Amino acid sequence: MDNPKLGHVTGLVTAPESGAPPERRDRVEIEAGGVVDDRYHAGEGTFQLDDCAVTLVAAEALAAVQAETGIDVTDGRHRRNVVVEGFGEGLEDLLEATVEVGDAVVRPTERRPPCAHLEKLAGEEGLASALSERGGLCVEVLEPGVVAVGDAVRIRESDPRTAGAAIAERLGGDAEE
Repeated sequence: MDNPKLGHVTGLVTAPESGAPPERRDRVEIEAGGVVDDRYHAGEGTFQLDDCAVTLVAAEALAAVQAETGIDVTDGRHRRNVVVEGFGEGLEDLLEATVEVGDAVVRPTERRPPCAHLEKLAGEEGLASALSERGGLCVEVLEPGVVAVGDAVRIRESDPRTAGAAIAERLGGDAEE
């Protein structure tokens, strides 16, 4: 892929069991079953059955929530595992793409909207609403690996639908010249 879009990891968060306070980490190991030492990896996540053991959220989204509401959840109370910067609030470019995050390779498969449970645990009224369109993404782990704060985040392969549309647009543009 020519001139790939790059970002980086700005935060890593785990919680050892359901309802436990989030713990900021410098480095984590991501496996198919989740982030090692996180509640979902241990089989103790509140929403264990929804197949979303690893999550991403945009640093830009957290900054926007703080600017709009005064709620600062950079301490991990957003309860997403990997905070990334460089792809915008909604992480649209990452959805359905193949993405390298540190040594791991993942595919964000769907949006992860916040819920009342998150708001209750964070102790911040209005947080779920503030994160409603930017609550992060669930990811499928394609290749396990170690991820550290500061690691690069790189799109290895764009979402096939987006890539196809870009090719069609480019070909259509070339035909007109």
